[in-house]
Amino acid sequence: MTLHSPATPAELATIVADARAAGTPLAIGGGLTRSGLGRPVQAAAEISTKGLTGITLYEPAELVIAARAGTPLREVAEALAARGQRLPFEPMDHRGLYGTTGEPTVGGVAAGNVSGPARINLGAARDAMIGLKFVNGRGEDIKSGGRVMKNVTGLDLVKTLAGSHGTLGVFHEVCFKVLPVAEQEATLQLTGLADGPAIEALSAALGSPFEPTGAAHLPAGAGETARTLIRIEGFGPSIAYRNGELSRLLKRFGALDTLAPAEAAPLWRAIRDATFVAGADSAVWRLSVAPSKAAALGGKLRERGARLFYDWGGGLIWAALDPAGDAGAPRIHALAKASGGYATLMRAPDAIRRAVDVFDPPAAPLMTMQKKLKASLDPDGILNPGRMYAGV
Repeated sequence: MTLHSPATPAELATIVADARAAGTPLAIGGGLTRSGLGRPVQAAAEISTKGLTGITLYEPAELVIAARAGTPLREVAEALAARGQRLPFEPMDHRGLYGTTGEPTVGGVAAGNVSGPARINLGAARDAMIGLKFVNGRGEDIKSGGRVMKNVTGLDLVKTLAGSHGTLGVFHEVCFKVLPVAEQEATLQLTGLADGPAIEALSAALGSPFEPTGAAHLPAGAGETARTLIRIEGFGPSIAYRNGELSRLLKRFGALDTLAPAEAAPLWRAIRDATFVAGADSAVWRLSVAPSKAAALGGKLRERGARLFYDWGGGLIWAALDPAGDAGAPRIHALAKASGGYATLMRAPDAIRRAVDVFDPPAAPLMTMQKKLKASLDPDGILNPGRMYAGV
């Protein structure tokens, strides 16, 4: 396979335009830390964004940072941390799940809309994205949004392309809004709860005015007691006040313990990175449902032998299942849909991902819109063809 590594947006645009003229499908890659996500792409050439690196703008007073797509996310995080700031959406690191090396990149995070536990309060990656520069399948270099918050009129391509997994354009620069690092954080824990009461407790916390930035439940298993976790952030007096109020609010579920920071920090990283379902021999599913439906759905997944845990107050279920056959794809999609949600096959052997729906197929009207958008931005279908849906 031919590998292209453009060093400038102009080179990138030329590569894509030439590929379109030659009818050459292109695979799009950055740090390659989550190349096992999506349907395998059949392409004759690959574009790597590794040569498109560097922070292009950082205005701490304006809470804005921009970087080229191939910039390691670590470099952005370090630059922000030096000024007491952070990306608000707590992006997942997929290396443990896929057993990959390399480093997560700015473009990959934006293209995958990669978000972690803080999404319940601080929003997803797409909510923090305010500007985007990309080359579409026509070889055109396009800018959408900007470097201030209110900058979009008409179609918001920034939000539209977030989570498009390289099927609509090759990103070469992304601009994010950022937030200050909280002065303190505390993780409150309830122990021994079954899934239903645990999610009820998390919903009560999330419905309160006390603003949790993390709400997860780790069911009992492998000799471990079930743990229900609530994270709060802010100034010291605010933490103390909210801790007391949450203890009163949730007392019917049991006593709240406060974890030591040395225990809480790796625990939240493990939740963020889905470490609890990262065993090498499992197919891994990610299901998004209403929290009120989560415990019942979790029970049905356990009937199929799943190991699982809940994030986002129960709205996100990570489940590891036997990958034999079709990894249960038709049944898992049906269960998620019956619960008013959707499922994504995050990890499985290539042969399975070629044969089943990895992403939940949208309803016919939405698929029609998806195809029209693809035809508008990538009329010859050369960018990551079929990665999300067969034939698109």
